Amino acid sequence: MIRITASLAVLAAALATTSAPAQQPTDATTATAAQADAFIADAERQLAAVSVPVNQINWVNATYITDDTDTLAARANAQTTELQVKLAGEAARYARVPGLSPDTRRKLDLLRGGITLPAAATPGAADELATLTTRMSSSYGKGRGTLDGKPINGSDIEAAMGVTRDPARLREMWVSWHDNVGAPMRVDYARMSDLANAGAKGLGYADTGALWRSGYDMAPDEFAATTDRIWKEVEPLYLVLHTYVRWKLNEKYGDAVQSKTGPIRADLLGNMWAQEWGNIYDIVAPAGAGDLGYDTGDLLKAKGYDPVRMVKQGEGFYSSLGFAALPDTFWQRSQIVKPADREVICHASAWDIDNADDIRIKMCTKVNGDDFVTIHHELGHNYYQRAYKAQPFLYKNGANDGFHEAIGDTVALSITPDYLVNIGLLDRAKVPSADKDVGLLLRQAMDKVAFLPFGLLIDKWRWKVFSGEIKPTGYQAGWDALRLQYQGVVPPVARDETKFDPGAKYHIPAGVPYTRYFLARVLQFQFYQAACKQAGWKGPLHRCSFYGNKDVGQRLNAMLAMGQSKPWPEALQVFTGSREMSGKAMIAYFAPLKKWLDTQNRGKPQGW
Repeated sequence: MIRITASLAVLAAALATTSAPAQQPTDATTATAAQADAFIADAERQLAAVSVPVNQINWVNATYITDDTDTLAARANAQTTELQVKLAGEAARYARVPGLSPDTRRKLDLLRGGITLPAAATPGAADELATLTTRMSSSYGKGRGTLDGKPINGSDIEAAMGVTRDPARLREMWVSWHDNVGAPMRVDYARMSDLANAGAKGLGYADTGALWRSGYDMAPDEFAATTDRIWKEVEPLYLVLHTYVRWKLNEKYGDAVQSKTGPIRADLLGNMWAQEWGNIYDIVAPAGAGDLGYDTGDLLKAKGYDPVRMVKQGEGFYSSLGFAALPDTFWQRSQIVKPADREVICHASAWDIDNADDIRIKMCTKVNGDDFVTIHHELGHNYYQRAYKAQPFLYKNGANDGFHEAIGDTVALSITPDYLVNIGLLDRAKVPSADKDVGLLLRQAMDKVAFLPFGLLIDKWRWKVFSGEIKPTGYQAGWDALRLQYQGVVPPVARDETKFDPGAKYHIPAGVPYTRYFLARVLQFQFYQAACKQAGWKGPLHRCSFYGNKDVGQRLNAMLAMGQSKPWPEALQVFTGSREMSGKAMIAYFAPLKKWLDTQNRGKPQGW
């Protein structure tokens, strides 16, 4: 508690000493470009000063959930939001000043649109908004479902959903988690949405969804159209996967549990949110080619890996590309396993505490293949954070938020049999032969392709909530409709408006935009394809690993070091040669699987 109090004291001092520029304009006609430059310099100083203690407080709250840490985090976040709203409002006025340099104009735009959940500039609004979001996040972290009538925490219920094959037990876990965690948040979420919308409108946006969509170097409507275009590129791949998986689930469970036509029952897909389906690969594996010959989790256990060694191995991949080793503080301060003595938020995340070298991950790591992939993903954030540490404060971010999510996923695509051989996990004699390629691709698609519609619909639901198209009286119905439309899944039991299933997904109570994950699923294949070309890979794309290629690492670092200093198409071009986000690389990666699935699905109805 001493550390938290000290941080809060630093925060209070930093906020107390912040000051608006001495020549703040009353309107654009009385300001000069030089005053705008001075405003930006002062704003970056203020934000940098408060960011470190706020990051420290939020870290402690996430890794030591108590009423006291909730209160401290809510207070710190409220004070920071008030400062951000104040600076964003001033940035909106300076943006109209003639003669601005491109750098200042970009920073003004980032400052105005950089608040995820803005509060209105009215007394108490920031405090109330911070209290609501902290309370919902903490409730999620402390949430429990049940299995066989006994309480089970979020991390354990996720693991159990992946291995349980009894439909009744799956239904129990799904329903108990959604009822116990999601439903109680409904009123708080509605109020949070109202408060955020008021803040967004005060900054000149139509609503909070428009604010979120404005952060992609294009107009909000243009960005929405871009996501729809990408979805249409990849949707045929999802449809054939859905058709095949539905057929295999029907074979496994029978018509009474899963019909041959229509949507898929959400709890049968091996994941609490049906967002990734890889855990049920054993059910859908192709006859004769489905046994890949190894399971990454089994390999890790056989070699005596523990969670820390798994993270060390993840670091080793980045080191092989030429990136410097993680600092000692990473190992001293990260949460790699779930503490036994307190409540924590187990949802994996990467942290940059001091905007320089105090980088960390927060996980409740288990020795399995999924967490091995997650480690490579989270470390991607950390190496990105460190790459742009020399940028000005407002540029210390990914080219867009999809980039930040995609870097680690690109590396994780290189967790191929060859990579596992290179690090001593898999014997060369046990590398799957070419006739196993369909199985390898299907296993990847069960996570990568299956995720796409879920990654899109989370924010489509929130955009509709923020715009008023989905009203509080229709939260659940709107959620169910979008899940049916995009995913073709339905709850295992009927839901009504006493429920709030969106709240059972961490990013919604925590207020974390989600389209970044949809973009990341697409961008990672663009980055991966580019990296494999740079590495001179000649074989099938899905077998490529650029592990150990320092030329790829050098080119990758050149993009990462740009941070958000340039529009994302320029950053994309630096590494891939293209200025357009597209699903074409993903389609190319899975082309052999698509051909095989089309054959398997012949004569079977597609869609729902």
